[in-house]
Amino acid sequence: MFERLTPTVRTLLIANLAMFAAQTFYGEQLFAPLELWPWHSALFYGGPPFEPWQLVTYGFLHQGFLHVFFNMFALYMLGPDVEQVLGSARFRIFYLVCLIGAGLAQLLVGATIQPSPEPALGASGAIFGVLLCYGMSFPRRTLMLIFPPIPMPAWLFVTFYGVMELFYGVSGRDPGVAHFAHLGGMAAGYALILYWRARGPRGRRY
Repeated sequence: MFERLTPTVRTLLIANLAMFAAQTFYGEQLFAPLELWPWHSALFYGGPPFEPWQLVTYGFLHQGFLHVFFNMFALYMLGPDVEQVLGSARFRIFYLVCLIGAGLAQLLVGATIQPSPEPALGASGAIFGVLLCYGMSFPRRTLMLIFPPIPMPAWLFVTFYGVMELFYGVSGRDPGVAHFAHLGGMAAGYALILYWRARGPRGRRY
């Protein structure tokens, strides 16, 4: 079960699960300063202020078991193949860029079209970037939707999720989820892939 884990994926799984255990044991309030708070949160909403390090730390915090489970399950299933394609060094950069890109997208949306006093947390933005790279690297591999359980090629799976995130983000039908952060993670990952492609042939399949 764990033999397929690559070094960075293993480290990310351990870090996220350890942080979730700490949140559960010590209480989520202790980690509130590490969540991604909106710009001017302290001024307008009375919450903790935004700090630059939150663009990274928020991605290692989760709200509830299902939140961390689905994110880590996706990382476990897709991450090793993506890390093998990119190499461990580039995968670490890729994951971090997607995480920060997702956070910046959330901050921008929260400061403009969808103001909210709530902080963002979770690895989903980075996971959506990993999903995008997987779909670009292995477009014809079959992935399965969970609800409903419909198999589809990876390129269609990624496209479907991207369209659904855009729909829910624009329509506001699921306000408790940071849909634009997910799209921001995908956009940041795609931009980095294009940059690496333009620099040379090292990225063989992405």
